[in-house]
Amino acid sequence: MPSGIIVIDKPAGWTSMDVCAKLRGIFHEKRVGHGGTLDPMATGVLPVFLGRATRAVEFAAESDKEYIAGLKLGVVTNTQDTTGEVLEERPVDVARDQLLASLARFTGDIQQVPPMYSAIKVGGKKLYELARKGREVERKPRPVTIHALEVLDEAPPQGADWLLRVACSKGTYVRTLCHDIGQDLGCGGCMASLRRVKAAGFTLADSVTLETVQEAVDRGEGDDLLLPVDAYFAGLPMLVLKTAGAEKRIRNGGLLNARDLPDGTYRVYGMDKTFLALGQAAGGTLTTIKSFFEV
Repeated sequence: MPSGIIVIDKPAGWTSMDVCAKLRGIFHEKRVGHGGTLDPMATGVLPVFLGRATRAVEFAAESDKEYIAGLKLGVVTNTQDTTGEVLEERPVDVARDQLLASLARFTGDIQQVPPMYSAIKVGGKKLYELARKGREVERKPRPVTIHALEVLDEAPPQGADWLLRVACSKGTYVRTLCHDIGQDLGCGGCMASLRRVKAAGFTLADSVTLETVQEAVDRGEGDDLLLPVDAYFAGLPMLVLKTAGAEKRIRNGGLLNARDLPDGTYRVYGMDKTFLALGQAAGGTLTTIKSFFEV
């Protein structure tokens, strides 16, 4: 059965789950998950995990992201992007230095009120379900971090006034950021386009289209596109077990004596270099955080 990571350049109009469903059919693998939701209008980097690799999804979802976003000023919508219903339109007279000053106010640790059109649950109901019924409920601000927020000199796409680069923590809504920047500037604003260029450590250079995947599978070469799951943890030190006993203990979820191992998180491999698990060394003992070997 296929197991690994494939980074998709998500097309506009697809949900992240649409992409997973398509890959489930292409690879004939039930276990498929993605590393961070993209709105249907958005395109770009969507890491998808297949087979045993789905055990890494929880780590990918925690990662920082980077986007290129089109900002449209003077228009406020109910979805905070240009796919929504226009609530108000205002005249715009914003110079570049005014925009830069506003961006500086949204850089760093900020509080962000999630949009009504989101999958966050309040009282057991998803916010977008309530929004579609015309209801609005109070949402608590959530802390997010904007690591970088800058104006790009490239021409913005049609329908946008400015092109922004946004590097941010998980849980950040870029369309809410565009909306809030518009409010800060006094003219209102919304998101006109969104392309994710980095997620879970993967970039557009790592990504392929769904058409490319289908063509590769038709040629019998689909597995060649799959990255091994340990590629996601490549930044961690590697620990190769030296005895069959140690390997058996890790496979059974047991503890290992690790007196000579500095504290930290490790990629743990068997004697034949099979990736077995993520391990945590602390106080001379190695414990398993998550196993990845096929059972």
